[in-house]
Amino acid sequence: MKKFFATLKNIWMIEDLRMKILITIGFAAIYRFGSFVVLPGINPNHLVALREQTSEGLMSLLNMFSGGAFSNASIFALGIMPYITASIVIQLLAVAVPYFQKMQREGESGRRKINQYTRYLTIFILLFQAPGYLVNLKHLSGGALAPSIGWTVFMISSTVILAAGSMFILWLGERITDKGIGNGVSMIIMLGIIARLPQAFGQEAVSRLNNLSGGGLVMFLIELVILFLVIMAAIMLTQGTRKVPVQYAKRVMGGQQIGGARQYIPLKLFAANVMPIIFAQAIMFLPITLLQAFSDGQNPSAVLMALSDHTSWAYNLVFAALIIIFTYLYTAITMNPVQMAEDMKRNNGFIPGVRPGKDTADYIDNVMSHIMLPGSLFLAFIACMPAFAGLLNVQPEFAQFFGGTSLLILVGVVLDTLQQIESHLLMRHYDGLLESGRIRGRGGVSAY
Repeated sequence: MKKFFATLKNIWMIEDLRMKILITIGFAAIYRFGSFVVLPGINPNHLVALREQTSEGLMSLLNMFSGGAFSNASIFALGIMPYITASIVIQLLAVAVPYFQKMQREGESGRRKINQYTRYLTIFILLFQAPGYLVNLKHLSGGALAPSIGWTVFMISSTVILAAGSMFILWLGERITDKGIGNGVSMIIMLGIIARLPQAFGQEAVSRLNNLSGGGLVMFLIELVILFLVIMAAIMLTQGTRKVPVQYAKRVMGGQQIGGARQYIPLKLFAANVMPIIFAQAIMFLPITLLQAFSDGQNPSAVLMALSDHTSWAYNLVFAALIIIFTYLYTAITMNPVQMAEDMKRNNGFIPGVRPGKDTADYIDNVMSHIMLPGSLFLAFIACMPAFAGLLNVQPEFAQFFGGTSLLILVGVVLDTLQQIESHLLMRHYDGLLESGRIRGRGGVSAY
């Protein structure tokens, strides 16, 4: 405890770090305040049906990412997710389209162009997503709209407000990255997730303490122990790497020898981050929607019942299989062994005992294939943990923190932020956050 307070004192003594943390807290407060500002013309007391819709399934995930703004019909209801969707599309285009591949190789200017295209695509997505959200809002909570406001006027004005709200959130994230601490977009997502934690924790505690016949306090303590173990497993998954040694040949320039040092390529056990889970959840949501559309509503099929229940074995087996498949696909798309081998050869580097060129690419591909299998299995296990928690009668909102996208994002963002704070401390000759070892983040990879 003494070490902890000493570290806090050291952080406060570093003016630059202190200002970064205060700026981050200020922007976070603005974001959370906006999450409770309801769209003009909406009565928040008539949003019961919308809150029920966002209590489970994919809608609950969207509501969690927005910090409850989705169910509040807030000006920030769509959150940062349209930008995340646009970023994913641009990443895939950068692999498949030569024009975007060229921009990626142009350095800082190329990065600015890609960011600009991402913003344009975000606005395009918002122009479709915002009306969809408003139509759903009218269907579920039509009485929430003030009678004096026409639907057409409300649709147009609210679409503009929702789009502006999402772009403002993106601006806040960029300001956090520039002026604050941590990755701004990842921090925004984490704030939305962690904002739901106190309420979910309180509901679970009350539920367990009121149900003495089901174990009561003992079961609640067991849940906390399991949650702690899952968090430790997620930290191990996030930080796990396989280092490939690279020897750089000596070169002579201006009469001086340069190079010759041995370095390492850290191939991450968890290179795909949470993308496989996001893709798998989207795929699992589509067949449920289609089956519900063609079902008579009275005699739903057995397939519909199985796929609609996120705690069923059928749902989780298909979900886990999709995560494993998408882990391999996404890693293959984003990490090109041939390109890595060419870059290594161009810089006079080689893997000891492996010939440059095709043999190096095959070696890197083989190493990646070996580490992807346990990584994908581990990722699938953590993704299915909320379902296992549900089988133990854990409240749905609290069960979300036992695994899946929310837990991995929380762990990753916290590690990255702590790593930046520790770097500031060590740079100014203060002790780090831990007495032994260094905090390792995800190498600058964003949560999404």
